[in-house]
Amino acid sequence: MNAPHILFEDNHLLVVEKPENLPVQADASGDADLLSVCKAYIKETYHKPGEAYLGLVHRLDRPVGGVMVFGKTSKAADRLTAQFKDRTAHKRYVAIVEGTAPASGECVDWLLKDERTNTTRVVPEGTDGAKKAILRFRTLARENGTSLLDVELLTGRPHQIRVQLSSRGFPIVGDMRYNPNARPGTQIRLHAYTLTVQHPTLKEPMTFWSIPAWREYPAALKVLPAHEVCSGVYFDDEILVVDKHAGAEVEGELLGELSAIFDPLFPVHRLDANTEGLVVFARTESARDRLLDAFFAHETQKIYHAVVLGRPKDGNYVHFAKKDADAAVMRLCRENDPDALKMELVVRVLETRRDLSLCEIRLFTGRTHQIRVQMAAIGHPVLGDDKYGDRDANKRYRKRRQCLLAKRLTVFDKTFESTKELNLNDFTEEKR
Repeated sequence: MNAPHILFEDNHLLVVEKPENLPVQADASGDADLLSVCKAYIKETYHKPGEAYLGLVHRLDRPVGGVMVFGKTSKAADRLTAQFKDRTAHKRYVAIVEGTAPASGECVDWLLKDERTNTTRVVPEGTDGAKKAILRFRTLARENGTSLLDVELLTGRPHQIRVQLSSRGFPIVGDMRYNPNARPGTQIRLHAYTLTVQHPTLKEPMTFWSIPAWREYPAALKVLPAHEVCSGVYFDDEILVVDKHAGAEVEGELLGELSAIFDPLFPVHRLDANTEGLVVFARTESARDRLLDAFFAHETQKIYHAVVLGRPKDGNYVHFAKKDADAAVMRLCRENDPDALKMELVVRVLETRRDLSLCEIRLFTGRTHQIRVQMAAIGHPVLGDDKYGDRDANKRYRKRRQCLLAKRLTVFDKTFESTKELNLNDFTEEKR
């Protein structure tokens, strides 16, 4: 390695992209290491006499690539070290694991490192020398018996991500140490893709990115910079499909984040801000026109999952409604009323527990708030919907957003599915 790949540099910070299989600092192997390479770069670039100073404030395992920050002064290094110690520095990783991982999860374990073998294992709480380890993950995509995970560390333990995921039956692809199926010569699929730190003197947050050049999951990896609003599902020369998070406006924050990655980009349909799931964008004007025609002619297929109160009867439901623009609501009306809009959907109950049901809903028309209006009209409002639903029930279940997910979408003869899930086990009433 002749020179580091620099992501950012000023008088206080040096942020670089660590290559895979390069140790962070010198070890018994005698191989080149990132710290020495960066020091040599500073010495040569700034004509430093003697050895250049560079503060090592955090680490990545040797086989793992991604973002790393160094302090160029002792004061900067001390302040950065404090951020990693008190967990105000935020690191996120992307990993490909074997198996079908759940939509999301939190791993809480006690880990014990064996210094002789440089390995870590999960042990019972209370084991001498063991340290608590916590991480959260979200599944971005699945294919070919693997899952792509976005991982957030809440603690920093040796080999933490690798050990915790492997202990749950989801070893990282290519991990020679903790994946018994890994073949010699394969590269571990774990990468530190973003790091946020507070600048040591400016006191402003700064975020840096490193997207791995893996052949797998091209859409999900390309959309990683927009991870706060969505995950990537698919893209080609004509369309982009993403899995939107609840709270993001399609033509607001979502379009803004994605336009920084794909330009041009044209929205062709909407989801309510608090509805999560699949959204398609056009990447050309001709694709936009084709998609708009397909949505207008109902040639696309949209399948939703919803958690509703009670147990509705399976079947086809038709209602008519008018849009009240002043109140920003749809109001039920008669078929022959002026400006009446037909709303049609099919409901199928997938599961019922207590007084809640998980339903699959297929739309035949696409009206504003359609599912929310129609489910309320048949006496089974969507949980969390304060506009059309049962506010007392929403308070009991502590739901402030409607539990509605755009689960599957078929467009241009391609079918896509959200990795998100609505699980009735996650819904518990507030104790009184």
